[in-house]
Amino acid sequence: MAAPRRGASRRRPASRPAQATRDHHPAQRSSGAARRRSGAGAITIPGDVDDAVLRVGDRDVKLTNLRKPFWPDLGLTKRDLLQYYADVAHVLLPHVQDRAMVMKRYPNGAGGEFFFMKRAPTPRPEWIETCSIEHASGNVIDFPVIQDLAALLWVINLGCIDLNQWYARCDDVDRPDYLHFDLDPGEGVRWEQVVEAAFVVHGALEALGLTDYVKTTGSRGIHVYVPIVRRPTQHEVWALAKKLSHDLARRHPALLTAVYARARRPAGRVLVDYNQNAWGRTLASIYSVRPHPRACVSTPVTWDELRAGARIEDFRIDNVPARVRERGDLWAPLLATRGRHDLSKLA
Repeated sequence: MAAPRRGASRRRPASRPAQATRDHHPAQRSSGAARRRSGAGAITIPGDVDDAVLRVGDRDVKLTNLRKPFWPDLGLTKRDLLQYYADVAHVLLPHVQDRAMVMKRYPNGAGGEFFFMKRAPTPRPEWIETCSIEHASGNVIDFPVIQDLAALLWVINLGCIDLNQWYARCDDVDRPDYLHFDLDPGEGVRWEQVVEAAFVVHGALEALGLTDYVKTTGSRGIHVYVPIVRRPTQHEVWALAKKLSHDLARRHPALLTAVYARARRPAGRVLVDYNQNAWGRTLASIYSVRPHPRACVSTPVTWDELRAGARIEDFRIDNVPARVRERGDLWAPLLATRGRHDLSKLA
């Protein structure tokens, strides 16, 4: 049977189980032709050519437009973006492996227009794995999955500055690994208010006995994540996040809001965006570069660092690799089996 054309919708095969619903989305992972994963060892991206074919493990990765400016004011090119991801791949990859990836492509660099792309483009290397997820409409979307350094470089070469992976792994796309809060400042909100909001969320989670981890978004806000046992559905996690967010907004009305509709949102507040927990939503992943004027990176920090005055601009494409070498992955506990919280105990 002919493959669907690029961008076309693929309907659910007749052999699939019952049609997808809000809490049931059949998914199937394609392992690709080559099953060996390329490693995340030291890689140097050439900077004196426009195009190159790089040998990564046992795979050839074609890289294009390497000298194209991506942050002209900073003198940073597409090659610099690729080199950054190669340098942090050993800590980044465990956080995105086995998860569907939504591509946000910036073909003309950080200051240019972007577009979202869910379906893995064709043609593509035979070793790119996919996660085929059925939606309630009956459409099946083949999302790319970043399993190794070769796949990571292939995705970034498409012009993806940041990475936006699903919260649930492909073996059960309805049951996430995390509960999280996206703290998004409204117009005129100072960074100090965002930090204050993060500590309000942190205190509330601590009072519930939940261990949380914090990172800068690399853009304007802060992400707070809680590792959870994969039991509740994405909708149930969303419902809990909504309840907690509205409760916090009622208790701190001068600082926080949980009103999602922008037209009704009060000014001068930090939005506790619980809706990012909804099925199919994504946030910029840990260690993602963002299209920030200073090429900032979504970086894990400690609560002590945040309290001491850490800011978005402190973590950039030029210094995060050195920070990782010195500090390691501060979010490694989010990958562990132990220490995950059972949200059913909060009911």
